[in-house]
Amino acid sequence: MTPDNDLDLLFDPSLIPTSFQDQLGLDLHLRPLSSTDDSRGHFELLTVLTAAPHLSAKAYKDTFEEIRSCPNTYFTIVIVHRESDEIVGCGSIVVERKFLRNAGLVGHIEDIAVSKSMQGRKLGIKIINALEEIGRARGCYKIILDCSKSNIPFYEKCGFKHKEFQMVRYMTDPADVTKSPTSSRL
Repeated sequence: MTPDNDLDLLFDPSLIPTSFQDQLGLDLHLRPLSSTDDSRGHFELLTVLTAAPHLSAKAYKDTFEEIRSCPNTYFTIVIVHRESDEIVGCGSIVVERKFLRNAGLVGHIEDIAVSKSMQGRKLGIKIINALEEIGRARGCYKIILDCSKSNIPFYEKCGFKHKEFQMVRYMTDPADVTKSPTSSRL
């Protein structure tokens, strides 16, 4: 496994409390996303959620830099299997500044994924808890997420409550990657 100080990380790893690392076991390591995590299976892991076409290394790095250029906004964490140096879990919290609530902050949890080989180790809950702690440390007054109906029980176990309804309108067919805005980055 590559040491964290040799990696180009999305944010300062000190935002992740060390207690979360201690909960994982010796074979796993929790850290911020790295600009080179495309080579550690990030896209393969994301396919447990949806179609995740692989970006070129340059497009991945460019996207990483675009996200990092918005400090204190995007916090993507990964769990890396130490022996294989492969990503086996990931998730993000996007922190949005509002005009409401005295210009408060809202955290949006996104893209929680755990490798099928690691399911049953409660990594999803640990990812959610670490992202909540990042949101709390940033000062979020609430943290929200969208999920499928089948995942509601999981998120209720994580302490979330079902509230309101989600609506979506796709500007392009999400299954048609040839028309997606990011396909030009391939």
